[in-house]
Amino acid sequence: MQVSIETTGGLQRRLKIAVAAESFEHRINERLKETSQRVKLDGFRPGKVPFKEVRRRFGASVRQEVAQEMIQSSYMDAVQKEELAPAGSPELEVINMDVGADLEFTATFEVFPKFDVSDLSQVSVKRPEGIVRDEDLDGMIERLRQERKHFHETERPAEIGDRVTVDFEGTIAGELFEGSKGEEVAFLVGEGQMIEDLDVGVSGMSVSGNKLISVKFPDEYQDEKLQGQEAVFDLTVTKIEAPHLPELDEKFFSSFGIEEGGEQAFRNQVHENMQRELKAAARGQVKRQVLDGLSEIHEFQLPQSLVENESETLRTQMLQQLRIDPSSEKPQLPSDLFSGEAEKRVRIGLVVNRIVETCDLKVDEDRVRERVDELSKPYDQPEQIVNWYYSNETQLRQIQLSVLEDQVVDQVLDVAQIEVVESDYDDIVSGRATVPEPVDSSHEEDAQGTTEDSTEET
Repeated sequence: MQVSIETTGGLQRRLKIAVAAESFEHRINERLKETSQRVKLDGFRPGKVPFKEVRRRFGASVRQEVAQEMIQSSYMDAVQKEELAPAGSPELEVINMDVGADLEFTATFEVFPKFDVSDLSQVSVKRPEGIVRDEDLDGMIERLRQERKHFHETERPAEIGDRVTVDFEGTIAGELFEGSKGEEVAFLVGEGQMIEDLDVGVSGMSVSGNKLISVKFPDEYQDEKLQGQEAVFDLTVTKIEAPHLPELDEKFFSSFGIEEGGEQAFRNQVHENMQRELKAAARGQVKRQVLDGLSEIHEFQLPQSLVENESETLRTQMLQQLRIDPSSEKPQLPSDLFSGEAEKRVRIGLVVNRIVETCDLKVDEDRVRERVDELSKPYDQPEQIVNWYYSNETQLRQIQLSVLEDQVVDQVLDVAQIEVVESDYDDIVSGRATVPEPVDSSHEEDAQGTTEDSTEET
């Protein structure tokens, strides 16, 4: 086998490979002999078909089949021989596969970039720290009660938080429009589920009450034809239901799996879950900052094939979130919308892998088990979930890769610039604790003006 390599630009390489005709033809003849032993043709006994007839009938297809096999194996051998690291599948092109000639083809592909790990002490991280306070716990329990609230009909006028059911008919300049009629439409007052003017207008109305409400559709309303339009809705309230929160009793505790211990046991479980959520949120935010920092301090050329694949993955995920079938004829999101994020992800992945290689990191199986236990703890029978993870190779591999990535993060944190940010539960869990404060542009302008004035005076 003869191999020549050419750099066609950046990370792209082209291999020109030639397999000796003798080897190529020998493999074809061997395959034809195998075919002659099993082929069935009219007029011939099995295994007695003349070789010449087999070649005449199957020679072209066997040559194509053997060529494809030898191209794949020769490509792999050539890559190893040249010590190349392809970043994706090659583009193969056959140059010659004629009878009696060398099998010649080219393989064009990108290679992984070679780069050194930068000074990791350049990475800056804000580490949020906080505790679950009593008021945080009380607030969470109140939210859990809100999630399980129920409604009862009432005769009093509608208030904020009530669920009202209405019939309505809207007109613009006295004319009905598409979607202007509704019957038995239920919504929560003050929750923003209806246009603001309707939401405000229904407050104070009683059952069977009727009212004409002037409405202006928002400029960003989903129906472009109605954006900014002024309408009048003839609205009648048919039902008002007041919210009622469940009591902190055995029935309520039981809905969360607490059968014994009463309120204290319930509070203990909620507190434990909040602590776990707080820890996970802080860890996730630190990890994100470290990975972003690694991307910022490393500059090297990226294999475009990997970027394109990642862009397509992000595009598909977005379509799934929007519940759009990627194969449908509906307008699709172009992949280049995601190229910036795709480049960042590819860069981070390559840097993480390079740190793993440089530091000779191995997956910490104790941390894997700890992560599996952590994921299994919220379930009623956690031991079954643990067994499921360890019997599912794909799921376990994902956890191992995540743990290995965490080990890289720890490696960076050992030398990174860390600022501890004391914060509360809500800000840490929501991510606000580590979000950079917005710059007040008016202050910047004032500062610039002051500088200019001072310069003029000088």
